[in-house]
Amino acid sequence: MAKVPSDVKQDPYNLPAGFYWANIDISKREEVTEVYNLLTQNYVEDDDNMFRFDYSVEFLQWALTPPGYNKDWLFGVRGGKNNKLFGFISGIPIDTVVRGKKVKMAEINFLCVHKNLRAKRLATVLIKEVTRRVNLTDVWQALYTAGILIPLPFSRTTYWHRSLNPKKLVEVGFSSLPANTPMARYVKLLKLPNELSIKGIRTMTKQDIPAVYTLLTNYLSRFDLHLHFTKEEVAHFILPRDNVIDSFVVETNGQVTDFISFYNLPSTILKHETHKLLKVAYSYYNVGTTHSLEELMRNALILAKQRDYDVFNALDIMENEQFLKELKFGVGDGNLHYYFYNWRVPELKTN
Repeated sequence: MAKVPSDVKQDPYNLPAGFYWANIDISKREEVTEVYNLLTQNYVEDDDNMFRFDYSVEFLQWALTPPGYNKDWLFGVRGGKNNKLFGFISGIPIDTVVRGKKVKMAEINFLCVHKNLRAKRLATVLIKEVTRRVNLTDVWQALYTAGILIPLPFSRTTYWHRSLNPKKLVEVGFSSLPANTPMARYVKLLKLPNELSIKGIRTMTKQDIPAVYTLLTNYLSRFDLHLHFTKEEVAHFILPRDNVIDSFVVETNGQVTDFISFYNLPSTILKHETHKLLKVAYSYYNVGTTHSLEELMRNALILAKQRDYDVFNALDIMENEQFLKELKFGVGDGNLHYYFYNWRVPELKTN
């Protein structure tokens, strides 16, 4: 028999002495800043401990407060004399379409425990507690990603990087000069045009939501696994926000035919005297009907360069392999693994 919410443990899981569960109100600046500080000091670093994600307060509010979000799924562990935040985990509701079947799930993210407390196995308890809270709402499946490999991902993708500020990237150790290539030649090799090649490209506005919703829905339906967005979710996740996401549409004869988007996720540079922040654009959703994906992404790179990004990242998912090599992206050493909780499928292709 399928489980129902009344079968779920009704009380929160026990925590070590001196710690307690606390919901985090992401809409309140003071509380979201505590999450920001926890992540900035303790979250994902690269293997060489040179860079660490620097999620802004505005980014966290964007990512964690979609339409219909559940405040009980955004919580952490507090303790000590000052009720400090020592751990955090988040869940947001998503509709996931897997081979034509739509399933209500939670997307789990931002699992983080303070470095000084990792021996207390708080991460395990955070995962059990978010599972309990999600199950109480009659949602039984979840989607999550991780850089590390654990049993058993349904797909794996690789990050590719396109240098926009090659001199800075070499100076901070993000990339290296090719053998026998002077810096001036390397910069020239990666130089982008100053002008956009697509006419009619402009910043997305609220009036474009219906057109972008239709373009995105039709495009995503091609793939075995994809999220199903409502118009309200398109408005939340794709409309431009200062220092969070840039989105552009192509309008021809009064009709929106294409769109591109990228979000802003900088990294703190941990071991450099001069440079302290790497401004990184991440490819988000991009749909073309009158222009090739390669041409759209060439313009996305120019737009990102105009906004002073240092590097543009993209995963080799969906149809991105159409442009990665042609636009001089280099393959990185970072992978992203996709996992389901309580939903088993054969390995899915992400492109």
